[in-house]
Amino acid sequence: MQELHFKSACELAESIRQGSLKATQLLDCYRERIERLNPELNAIVSHDFETAVKKARLSDKALEKGDYKGPLHGIPITIKDNIEVAGYPCTAGATEFETYRPSKSADLVKSLLKAGAIVIGKTNLSKFADDFQTYNSLFGQTNNPWNPARTPGGSSGGAAVAVAAGMTTLDLGNDLGGSIRIPAHFCGIYGHKPSFGIVPDKGMIPPPPGVFTEDYLVKKDIAVSGPLAREPEDLELILDLIVRPEKPERKAWSVRLPPPRHKKLKNFRVGIWLDDPGCPVSEAVINRTRRVADALVNSGVPVEEKHPKINFERSFELFTSLLGGIRGHSTPQELFNKWLESPVEKSNPVDSFQSKQIVGAIQRHRDWLGRDAERQILRQKWAEFFKQFDVLLCPVCPVTAFPHDHSPWFQRELRINDASYPYSNIMGWTGLTGLAYLPATVAPIGISSKGLPIGIQIVGPYLEDKTTIQFAKQLKDLVGGFTPPPRSI
Repeated sequence: MQELHFKSACELAESIRQGSLKATQLLDCYRERIERLNPELNAIVSHDFETAVKKARLSDKALEKGDYKGPLHGIPITIKDNIEVAGYPCTAGATEFETYRPSKSADLVKSLLKAGAIVIGKTNLSKFADDFQTYNSLFGQTNNPWNPARTPGGSSGGAAVAVAAGMTTLDLGNDLGGSIRIPAHFCGIYGHKPSFGIVPDKGMIPPPPGVFTEDYLVKKDIAVSGPLAREPEDLELILDLIVRPEKPERKAWSVRLPPPRHKKLKNFRVGIWLDDPGCPVSEAVINRTRRVADALVNSGVPVEEKHPKINFERSFELFTSLLGGIRGHSTPQELFNKWLESPVEKSNPVDSFQSKQIVGAIQRHRDWLGRDAERQILRQKWAEFFKQFDVLLCPVCPVTAFPHDHSPWFQRELRINDASYPYSNIMGWTGLTGLAYLPATVAPIGISSKGLPIGIQIVGPYLEDKTTIQFAKQLKDLVGGFTPPPRSI
């Protein structure tokens, strides 16, 4: 029998609704685990059990009176610490916001609270969500529950660890270059990056708090928010709750995602992209992904090694340039002026990722429009591909979780098959799909010979998020799903 703390949010919510489980009992379970496991893992950086207990008691009393709040009635959840939750700190891992406590919750958090969820804590991240590892000067380093000497990924590393170690039911993160997907892959859980533009951004840091005090905001290109969970059913549950237009737009329209293209695995037409010279993949990840493809073929699923007719290297360059444009907007003026005067330092190669980011940050609007137009062409090529295929399977990341590395970002290297590559390659495969605004579900597919989890990226057509999640559900029955990590026992 599956232990209570590792059950899905859907199962737990149904037990509470039927009366076989109390919200207070479930909260006690997660509180015990946080107090026991979090000192080593350092995933949850703030909590308020006193308030959570009061809310859990109210949830139990409400249900006794027939007052059912919704599909998350009495369910304890955690939230990444750059997403605003009223009454909780929201630091974004930065000392600048150490004392900031928002008076309002982010729109997507409000949706979960309205459905009956109880926030029990905030989870760690890299400073300003700007790294693929999770550490900062405020709260320190978060450790991977599969091997504490290794990173859980970032920037939603604390969220992934809390979910994987059974310290929460689920969490909300955000994803620009892979900040949901890479931690899910490194920690062996499910994660979903929604189609761009379907989940409200209001209540995120960055931008700094107080910049947009009303309902309007400047939407950041490529970036999205989405769920991390132990089961694919929970991804769909949360997606149904948080998908909606920004508040000012709700006067005129709503978002209704189409149902999955198929219900049964055998009906899916599957493309697979195992490797590419533009971003080489480790043997461990390739071999495990190939085993999934073989299992699908042996089950009668049509699988072809085909992908959209796009150049990976050029797509990644485009992503890098547009990403630089996003970062340039929040760069301090003094540093930005320095870049304008001398965008490339003599000690910094012209073709390095750092140089490309700086050039992207100071690009003229005319150049940005040209690159955005090229992006639109790529999106059309992806759309053409999905006329023939329902999903594309590809790596999440070239490697499995690697040892913690706190050296300067642009000085790091990524070791792939005993060769060194730029650290930026960590987001090659996530950038590929993020650039095109596509939905992508990460599903765990096994453990490497070194005892580290491996995930797969299930990519689908724009706005067809339910197709990728449905495929993840079916894939679980074929190759298995979440496995509890050794540091969660």
